[in-house]
Amino acid sequence: MKNFLLLCIPFLALAFVHTETPRVFLAGDSTMAPKKLFDAPETGWGNYVFLQFGHNDSKTDDSVRYAPAQTDYRQNLVRFIAEIRTKGAQPVLLTPVVRRNFDQEGHFVDKHGDYPAVVREVAAAQNVPLIDLWAQSKALLEKLGPEASVAMFMHLPPDTYPKFPKGLTDNTHFTPYGAALVAALAAEGVAGSKLALRQFLKKTVFFEKYAHELPQINLPVFRKDTINIRAFGAQAGGIALNTQAINTAIDSCSRRGGGVVLVPAGLWLSGPIRLRSHVNLHIEKGALLQFTDDLEQYPLVRTNWEGLDAIRNHSPIYGVDLEDVAITGAGILDGAGMAWRPLKNSKVTAGEWKKIVASGGVLNEAKDTWYPNESALAGSKRNRPGVIAEGYDETKAQEVKGFLRPNMVSLVRCNRVLIDGPTFQNSPAWTLHPLLCTHFTLKNVTVKNPAFAQNGDGVDLESTRFFRVENCVFDTGDDGVCLKSGRNEEGRKRGVPTSDGIVQNCVVYKAHGGFVIGSEMSGGVRNVFVSNCTFLGSDIGLRFKTTRGRGGVVEDIYISDINMTDIPAEAILFDMYYNGKEAAEALKNPEMEKLPVTEETPVFRRIYIQNVACRGAAHAVYVQGLPEMNVQDVHIENSVFSTQRGFTCVEGDGIRLKNVVFQTQSTDPGALLLNSRNLLFDNVQFSGNAGKALKIEGKQTSQIQLKNTNADTRGVEFGPGVSPAVLTQK
Repeated sequence: MKNFLLLCIPFLALAFVHTETPRVFLAGDSTMAPKKLFDAPETGWGNYVFLQFGHNDSKTDDSVRYAPAQTDYRQNLVRFIAEIRTKGAQPVLLTPVVRRNFDQEGHFVDKHGDYPAVVREVAAAQNVPLIDLWAQSKALLEKLGPEASVAMFMHLPPDTYPKFPKGLTDNTHFTPYGAALVAALAAEGVAGSKLALRQFLKKTVFFEKYAHELPQINLPVFRKDTINIRAFGAQAGGIALNTQAINTAIDSCSRRGGGVVLVPAGLWLSGPIRLRSHVNLHIEKGALLQFTDDLEQYPLVRTNWEGLDAIRNHSPIYGVDLEDVAITGAGILDGAGMAWRPLKNSKVTAGEWKKIVASGGVLNEAKDTWYPNESALAGSKRNRPGVIAEGYDETKAQEVKGFLRPNMVSLVRCNRVLIDGPTFQNSPAWTLHPLLCTHFTLKNVTVKNPAFAQNGDGVDLESTRFFRVENCVFDTGDDGVCLKSGRNEEGRKRGVPTSDGIVQNCVVYKAHGGFVIGSEMSGGVRNVFVSNCTFLGSDIGLRFKTTRGRGGVVEDIYISDINMTDIPAEAILFDMYYNGKEAAEALKNPEMEKLPVTEETPVFRRIYIQNVACRGAAHAVYVQGLPEMNVQDVHIENSVFSTQRGFTCVEGDGIRLKNVVFQTQSTDPGALLLNSRNLLFDNVQFSGNAGKALKIEGKQTSQIQLKNTNADTRGVEFGPGVSPAVLTQK
């Protein structure tokens, strides 16, 4: 059994993590040591992999702790190393982790003096492995800056934690979020070392990714003080309008330092609600928060719609420039969507259509679309109604107010957001829309919109960084979980990608897509991890969509363990036209026009998908790139598809399929390749009714490699002008 002792001086606490092999002992100070429940939220990093600091040796006024760097401190290090080696263990030295300390100009200032340098010198002289946590943590704090780094440390408001009733400002000890970040640095140090210990770092289900490489999301914390909306005059029953009472309760709670605003069991009618910092709006089980269908209660506001600055009606729930905000509880929020949404005849049965037409509203000239009012119909005839770039102001927008449907929950530039537990239903447009937010958590939430709900997306995370969506259920009229980052020039100018997120353990029923990126992705999407999701009847499973003019880069997307059934279209779709007519033309015409690459050219690259099972879809995988910008470096592994058609790749480059089964009902070839290059099929099997294994077309097609496939028995068809030399088989 191999023993490792990670030394972080001073030697004040000892803890260990035991596995079969090796044993890892942690020696260090109070910032590492395990904490008791009463110590919350202080967290020792030693609870997570391993981590340690060495702060107290520099305290010259404390004779018990003080150890001069060049004498006692150095000698102690050498002595510890010798003692460890006599016990047959492997010592590993870590430099002390920095404290949070910035000057007035925002520059980091370190106060560790010679201690980090001494640790490095001793490690070199004694030939001991070194993890330089001082350098790593300094770089981390400088990257975060004075404001964002506060969340790592014990900056606590009063009356929030029992141990700290008066609050606390401590730039040494860590919150759970800070401890996790610094522990990840220690794990990163092990990963970059030559230690055999590297093999014991925790792996994830994602392609070549370790647990410490995944994003860390910080959660808000609230005072326990609870304010009941009844105390501010709210009346249940669904008759009295409680807008003022609820907003006054939220304002009062925020002014007092925050806490919980309780919506108790009952039916509560309200107009738009404005959230405030440090407030948790708790919708109790048995509570129905019904937003009014009186459109006049929703004033026009300047906001954002589908990636563009626009004037829309005030969202039922709205928050701007907030920190520490939440919507929790097991209650229901209803957005009165039928008062807002148009409805197409083709989306409902004859009986349902007759009923909605009889309820009021107006029809368009073709009599195939119903609008709830004349204003909504007028807006349908305008070019980008409400968009500020089209010249709209509040006066002009008033003419088409009924058309400017709000998103149900709109959160803009908010930091540390939690939505946990409620059901959101019947939204006027997108249901949940965090825009330019950081540290956004959505969990245990159900979103229900009618299948005919136009723009009835579940959650649209736009230009949002550090997010987690988990244990949620979506049954919507549009995309389930969707990532966006602005549209075209406005999105590129904003330049804020949606990044560093986790989506896991979610179920999507009716939706245009289960997990979706785009089409408004002009600011980019990167570093996202999706796992353990189930799509039951969504039009498309995994959907990546964009078009010329968007620009933006989608990259480093990791997807694993996805199950799908009854998918009407594609199980996996990459579409760089986002236009059915152009995509169909590209399939028929191998000589599509190749345009110059500019900032308006979108990019899809480095996307890793594994462990997908799909039973029932029109198409297993469809890749549609542009002639000037192919879909690049997509890896699909360990997956099984039982679908009508198999794999189609148009303008793809560097697509890798490994350990994949395509069982198809169609007699078409199992795979159609058109103007694609650098494709690898490794242990790909074609079964079912497929005729040929592959059909290869297009003069631009090259370097197609088959390994361990059954193409030799099913055969390969080459289109006009395509040489068999483009294909190699092993």
